Amino acid sequence: MRSLTTGQIALLSALIAAAVGIQLAPRPIPNVETTSLFAFLVGILFGSIIGGSFGGLVMLVNGFLSPWGFGGLNIPFQMAGMAIVGITGGIYKRYFGEVSPARVSVEVTILGASLTLLYDLITNVGVAVPFMPKSSWHIALAASFSLGAPFSLVHVASNSFLFGSGFIPLVKALKRVPGGEVLWSKRELLSSQC
Repeated sequence: MRSLTTGQIALLSALIAAAVGIQLAPRPIPNVETTSLFAFLVGILFGSIIGGSFGGLVMLVNGFLSPWGFGGLNIPFQMAGMAIVGITGGIYKRYFGEVSPARVSVEVTILGASLTLLYDLITNVGVAVPFMPKSSWHIALAASFSLGAPFSLVHVASNSFLFGSGFIPLVKALKRVPGGEVLWSKRELLSSQC
């Protein structure tokens, strides 16, 4: 892992503050969130380790301070799910060269939907865990997945939209922020298009 400059530390701190602030703000619709997009973007900007740590940290804070209530036993599952989103951002950056913004939009939309579905599967298992000793594990999981399905549909649809429509504008904006410009080389993400 490379050492970060002062500008990069400031940018990372601002992204953490923004993600936590937005995550903790009361929302009219449950499961519409921007933390996944932020974690994915931090993974791309700073690598998988920092991206995964970012996702886990935001969900740890959320677990204790969420306007929806204390996360309880589900906090480790939320942290693991969001850490995977950040780690995937770091991996995604490694596997493409210069590509068109349209292709990136399609790819990140698919990744956003897939990662959100994976996150929801992980957290639904976390919801079922406390009920497993009282009933058989497959009944607890079935109940958790069936009760969580409507929330998952909203979550996957909203994150697909946010990833597809918000990723490229965020990349363009961050390239102009002190600390953000040094994170992108000429051959990296959207360099000729942005």
